[in-house]
Amino acid sequence: MSTDWRGFGTVIQTLRKERGMTQEVFSGLAGIGRSHLASIETGAKLPNLETQIKIAEALEMPLSELIRIAEERLAADDTDRP
Repeated sequence: MSTDWRGFGTVIQTLRKERGMTQEVFSGLAGIGRSHLASIETGAKLPNLETQIKIAEALEMPLSELIRIAEERLAADDTDRP
């Protein structure tokens, strides 16, 4: 089964909120624009590798960990659907 990566932004949003950060604070930590972060979180844009690394660093985890978490959560979402 392949992963639908359009939900990647939702995972980022959830992780950000779990850490109690606003888009403004988080985007500042990641070094990206708040509107760009909003586009990623809504699934309108998929971040490039450089942006993924910045997001992972702002979440204080390696990119591989962010991807692992996203894969697990997106796969769980897929199994919840009929």
